[in-house]
Amino acid sequence: MPAPERTTLEAIVDAGVAILEAEGIDGLTMNAVAARVGVKAPSLYKRVRDRDALLRLVANALARSLTERLAAADPTLPALARAFREFAHDKPAAFRLIMSPVADPEVLAAASEPVLRLARDLAGDRDALPAARLLTAWVVGFVTMELSGAFRLGGDLEDAFAYGLARLERAIA
Repeated sequence: MPAPERTTLEAIVDAGVAILEAEGIDGLTMNAVAARVGVKAPSLYKRVRDRDALLRLVANALARSLTERLAAADPTLPALARAFREFAHDKPAAFRLIMSPVADPEVLAAASEPVLRLARDLAGDRDALPAARLLTAWVVGFVTMELSGAFRLGGDLEDAFAYGLARLERAIA
C-alpha cells in the first residue's frame, strides 16, 4: 500500500507565498516550505523539482493574483495603476519576484492583458504595445522608488502619482 500524501502542490505554493512575504526571497527555501507544510524537505521533491521550480511556482501564483486584481479594476489608467500599486504595497516581496525573470511568460502575458487593452484604447492598435510598455515602466519605476524610500525631496506621493498618470494618459492619447 503506498504511503499517504502528506501535502499538496497547492499547500506548498501557499506556504511559499507566505514565507516570501514574511522572510523575503532568501528565506524561501525548500526546508522552510517543508517545515511550514509539516513534512521533511525530501518529501517536497515529489512535487517540486528544486528551489528554482519552487520560485517559479510561487511567482506564477502571485502573477495570477495580480492578474485577478487588475481584471477586477475599472479599465481606466488610474484604476489599473492603483490596483498594481496596491498589490505592490500589500506584497512587496511578491512584487519584486514578479518583476524578476522567474515567472512563466504566458502567466505574465495574462497579467499584461488589461494594460494592453487600455493601451490599445488610448493609442490604437499600432502603438498599443509600446504604450503598454511605457505605462508599465513608469508605474513599476514609481512603485519601486516608493517602496525603496527613494523619494526624499518631500511633496505628496499621491499627488505625484496622479500627476504622472494624468500626463502619461494625455501623452499616449
